[in-house]
Amino acid sequence: MIADQGPIPREALPPRWGLAENCNDRFVYRYRQPPIELIMECIAADCSHPGLGLCQCWELRYRYFFSDRSITEPIGHVSTQRAAIDGLLECMHRVHDTVSATDGPLKLGEVLENVSLSDLVPSGDSDTLE
Repeated sequence: MIADQGPIPREALPPRWGLAENCNDRFVYRYRQPPIELIMECIAADCSHPGLGLCQCWELRYRYFFSDRSITEPIGHVSTQRAAIDGLLECMHRVHDTVSATDGPLKLGEVLENVSLSDLVPSGDSDTLE
């Protein structure tokens, strides 16, 4: 499969975002400056609420880079690929609109911490579900 053929069409991406990796059920989108990657990956739904009966879900993460290492942080889990795509697009737009090349990881974390993900997968330890 060609790297251009990800789940998000190129014309739908905000400026300076592009598909960096397309491997089975893992997609990585990269922002040029500051260097940031958003990752969506289909994983086993081991942490989902048992009553949902899910065997897999989509995990969203972001990765930022320092000169000698990279740090990966979770954004959240959603139950469908469509929700993962919507969440990734919202993250991309927020980064593009609010994060500048001089902002550090704390600013990035604040921006992505407040992304509203539809179709969330609740964790198994949540007692808010009935």
